[in-house]
Amino acid sequence: MARTASLSGFPEWLPEERLVELHVLDTLRRVFELHGFSSIETRAVETVGQLLRKGEIDKEVYGLSRLQDDDESATGTATGAAKSHKGDPHALALHFDLTVPFARYVVENAGYLAFPFRRYQIQKVWRGERPQEGRAREFTQADIDIVGDGELPFRYDVEIALVIAEALSALPIPAFLLRINNRKLAEGFYNGVGLTDTAGVLRSIDKLEKIGPAKVAELLKTELGATDAQAQAALKLASIRTEDTSFVEQVRALGVSNELLEEGLTELEQVIAAAVQRAPGKVVADLSIARGLDYYTGTVVETILVGHEQLGSICSGGRYDALASKGNRKFPGVGLSIGVTRLVSRILSQDLAKATRSVPTAVLVALNSDDSWGAAQDVAAELRSRGIATEVAAKAEKFGKQIKFADRRGIPFVWFTDDDGKHQVKDIRSGEQVDADPATWAPAAEDLHVRVLKA
Repeated sequence: MARTASLSGFPEWLPEERLVELHVLDTLRRVFELHGFSSIETRAVETVGQLLRKGEIDKEVYGLSRLQDDDESATGTATGAAKSHKGDPHALALHFDLTVPFARYVVENAGYLAFPFRRYQIQKVWRGERPQEGRAREFTQADIDIVGDGELPFRYDVEIALVIAEALSALPIPAFLLRINNRKLAEGFYNGVGLTDTAGVLRSIDKLEKIGPAKVAELLKTELGATDAQAQAALKLASIRTEDTSFVEQVRALGVSNELLEEGLTELEQVIAAAVQRAPGKVVADLSIARGLDYYTGTVVETILVGHEQLGSICSGGRYDALASKGNRKFPGVGLSIGVTRLVSRILSQDLAKATRSVPTAVLVALNSDDSWGAAQDVAAELRSRGIATEVAAKAEKFGKQIKFADRRGIPFVWFTDDDGKHQVKDIRSGEQVDADPATWAPAAEDLHVRVLKA
């Protein structure tokens, strides 16, 4: 980033930085739509009860006491004092991700949706994160999900991983790895060795990269009552990582027998086998991946940038079978979320990619005199009608000053019209100036629009 935000955790981009972000967003949108995902947007505010109904999170939820008070005033129940969201499931708060609000959206709109429903959603979310690189309090996520009515074939787990691999491959970022595991595999294994608090084990394993295996083993023994043998078995499972389906043999070599384990092995094998064929080198089976949120029930994914592992996961998610339900009606789903702001921050801070210019404008139409403003607007309108972004100079200064203005703005071409109506256009980068007709002239394809190029 070119500067430090004045309010920590709430990033703002300079114009040329915003162009990089827009490129990322446009690329993701294009890939998602190519695969048939429809765009939706959900409200920014949910009830605390809705946000926290599928397991506590380790992030501060931003409560909105002012909105809550205003709402209660309208119904005659306001106390006149701001209320904390803690302990009140009906209090309002900003959403901290897009998956939980999407589950509510599906339930409330099920009668209007065609299932399996394929959606993508690009919105801001808010979390009480401790601001540091890769973390922000306000940031943009880009999610894709597929949700079924009653059932959702496992094949969609495979498809989601491949779509994300394609989307990330189209971005100006370093090599990446989708690290994939399966909660059924892990839970079945833990049950098979006698660890019945599988959610607790998963939460402990999820801390492996932060605190290391020795401390995780200690957590398993002191907090979950695991024996040393059980703790070591869980760590052996988490140490398995392969770029192909050979993980299946490695898991079975650990000698644990469990029906759920076998189901998870089969599912993960399908994902990895498809990835080896269609996204080689971009997906690995990593049995240390756990994901902390309780609503995941099968496939789980975290994604790292190779060489930038300290940034953390840039894309994560998985399978959830019970997050969305209405009575006996279930809406199982699978989805992944890309941390757009985290990615853009890294792209900018490491100069991984840059915009070819700092503004959308390709041409500045210069003024001979103040009286020529109307004619200059005619030229600009002609160019714009053919998709060429154009500005008109504000003042009839010396041409040298108008050229310097274009240069400061990052505009590559300046258009001149003399008193006889003759037109010329100057490429101020090379100094070349040629005759031109506003009805037919166009810049080279690489100059027509701003491009973002990988460094």
